[in-house]
Amino acid sequence: MRVSKATAQRATLATGQAALAVWDAQVERLKQEAPQAPAGAEKQALSGDGAMVHLVGGEWAEVKTLTIGEVTRNTRGEVCTQQLSYCSRLGDAASFEQATLLETHRRGLDQAAEVCAVQDGALWLQGLVDYHRADAVRILDFAHAAEYLNAIGQAVRAAGGRLPARWLEGVLHRLKHQGPARVLQHVSWLAARYPSSLMQELLTYLQKREAHMQYPLYQEAGWPIGSGSVESANKLVVEARLKGAGMRWGRQNVNPILLLRNAVCNRRWNETWATAVTQRQALRSSWRQADSQQRLAGAFWTLVFWGARVSRLSHPSVAASTDPAAACSPEHPTRRLGAGYSWRQPFLRRPASTSAVSGEAGAKK
Repeated sequence: MRVSKATAQRATLATGQAALAVWDAQVERLKQEAPQAPAGAEKQALSGDGAMVHLVGGEWAEVKTLTIGEVTRNTRGEVCTQQLSYCSRLGDAASFEQATLLETHRRGLDQAAEVCAVQDGALWLQGLVDYHRADAVRILDFAHAAEYLNAIGQAVRAAGGRLPARWLEGVLHRLKHQGPARVLQHVSWLAARYPSSLMQELLTYLQKREAHMQYPLYQEAGWPIGSGSVESANKLVVEARLKGAGMRWGRQNVNPILLLRNAVCNRRWNETWATAVTQRQALRSSWRQADSQQRLAGAFWTLVFWGARVSRLSHPSVAASTDPAAACSPEHPTRRLGAGYSWRQPFLRRPASTSAVSGEAGAKK
């Protein structure tokens, strides 16, 4: 069946809103009942990040995404993350923590024996890990650490310092295979020799996250050290759907579309669509029932109104007279005006003088 673009858009938004209502209801049930999570993979990895989307009115807002996967090794023995699933929402960090609860429960994150969290050093991401698995091994994304070291090298060259041509390559190799101790000592010496506010800011960022840069230990334990799963999710899950040419989104429409997009990428479209249709049918039934009750109530009060009016018309009230004598005496007919009466005569006449009255009386005698 062929439908218009506007009809398809309305149906998509309505289905997404229904699916989002079902999701939120399930999250509330999980928080109240706290059922045991199903068994999942023994070794899991989670990563979070944000991507900016364009809203109506020129505003940009951050869509947060959480990826969960199983940590395994491929045929060449390399550590990789498979069976990825996604949860994306537009909102603040606290609401995102609540929204991702259903996906982490479905993947059995609580039941996993070991969990790592590979991501950048944003504070809201640390809060996300604290909420879902506080005991997770926290790993600063290696590419993110390399970005800060590269910025330090550029700041040194901008201040007039000379570094070897392959300085960054050597520093990253040492960080990856020997750990952060000597690297941080080296960049601290550079910051002291070429002081600036930018250098100090970059150095402080890395020093605070020294415990999350133990890359030799992570690789030995079989953990990934890169957050490529969530970086690709930003492009393939969020931006591929919401950042098309000329797209501007109403804030209220972002999360319904994101939920449907997650259902496609998580290979759960049929289940999500079925629950959304059931929710829409239940809403329509409740609307019809409420409308029927409202109509019955309106018809009842209409009958009451007309019944009272018919009763009032069939039994007119008799006005009580204030004069008892007038009530007892029969009503006199109205006297007709004489033929010589003129409407032009004034209502008020001046009374005749006393002399005229007395002279007229004497003439009559």
